[in-house]
Amino acid sequence: MRFLFSLIMRTLSQFTFLLLFLFSCTTFTSTEAYDALDPNGNITIKWDIMSWTPDGYVAVVSIYNFQQYRHIEAPGWTLGWTWAKKEVIWSMVGGQTTEQGDCSRFKGNIPHCCKKKPSVVDLLPGTPYNQQIANCCKGGVISSLVQDPSKAVSAFQLSVGAAGTTNKTVRVPKNFTLKAPGPGYTCGPAKIVRPSKFFTADKRRVTQALMTWNVTCTYSQFLAQKTPTCCVSLSSFYNDTIVPCPTCTCGCRGNSTSSGNCVDPNAPHLASVVSSSGKNGLAPLVQCTSHMCPVRIHWHVKLNYREYWRVKVTITNFNYNMNYSQWNLVVQHPNFDNLTQTFSFNYKALTPYSVINDTAMLWGIQYYNDLLMQAGPSGNVQSELLFQKDKSTFTFEKGWAFPRRIYFNGDNCVMPPPDAYPWLPNASSRKHVSALILTVTLFSALAILSRYL
Repeated sequence: MRFLFSLIMRTLSQFTFLLLFLFSCTTFTSTEAYDALDPNGNITIKWDIMSWTPDGYVAVVSIYNFQQYRHIEAPGWTLGWTWAKKEVIWSMVGGQTTEQGDCSRFKGNIPHCCKKKPSVVDLLPGTPYNQQIANCCKGGVISSLVQDPSKAVSAFQLSVGAAGTTNKTVRVPKNFTLKAPGPGYTCGPAKIVRPSKFFTADKRRVTQALMTWNVTCTYSQFLAQKTPTCCVSLSSFYNDTIVPCPTCTCGCRGNSTSSGNCVDPNAPHLASVVSSSGKNGLAPLVQCTSHMCPVRIHWHVKLNYREYWRVKVTITNFNYNMNYSQWNLVVQHPNFDNLTQTFSFNYKALTPYSVINDTAMLWGIQYYNDLLMQAGPSGNVQSELLFQKDKSTFTFEKGWAFPRRIYFNGDNCVMPPPDAYPWLPNASSRKHVSALILTVTLFSALAILSRYL
């Protein structure tokens, strides 16, 4: 009997360990950059050597955004690296380094930058034409691949000195970094690839770079910010319950609204606080809410027709420090394969799982609602979606009408817990028992049983 008891206890211990392991895997955010909805998304930096100079070379550096819905917004990208030898940058076109560094060892001509670890930024719009090259001078802003492929690339040219003058003597830079803006991107090592080829304007002649290497950078939301940046609230026509964003989703309020972590929209000093903070700052200045998120997405199941059903989507900006330009929303829901009409958003189907069409990308219409204004009366955009019903799958039961996942500007938004979703009025009461409670109950029962064995 004691052998049987020890065998049961050992089995339960292994079961408990498995439960704790699964719980930890689903609770804590992974630092890996893999995105299930955009598995091939990355930013690729291409370095093309176009010509040799007496002490180095002239190269064109291009930054390609191959991410479907994640873009780089103001204040733009910052690209850095570490030189392999004692290279310097003699001159640049279409970009500039943030610091010149110590160039005291040079007499006569002074290089543009002598730092071992230079940091390069894009030039601003309106730069004189003699300082521009193709795809430069957009303030470091790069569109996502879906929204505007023609603006999903940025480039600059640099003349490098004190470097090799042949393919065998040139050394590839190391430790590439991309800040866009702030942390979030992790770059791999530079890899020498086949030289890039270029077509002339008449498409009748092909030239190629003398040497090319690529760097791939991937995004991790956990590295970009330790707390979430957006949340989702839900409501429906068939239930009076409005499910808010979970409390303290993006942080908790302090003891008072004057502590500096949030702003009361009814405070008399609101205008002075907002004006002194500056727009498009990296640190959010958030309106005081229970969830404390800069952005909230509200999904409302609005109407039910015989053959169709209708949803209203509202995006609200609670950040007084940010105007979100070229914002986008990615929504995963099984009925997107039967989306009939969007009324004031652009729409494109994303198919990360090949033939399964359950993911949609939504973004604003240019010059109409592509700019999500800072917190206040104008700090929201909204649209309605009309879906056709598939009688084999359509239902309002068990939260089916609500999205499975929502991204805002490429960041995963926190959803309410499933047991809080608005249910149909005739739905039975829901009682859930966690696996941890079951385990504790089993241990207690076995402990009582052991006294009689």
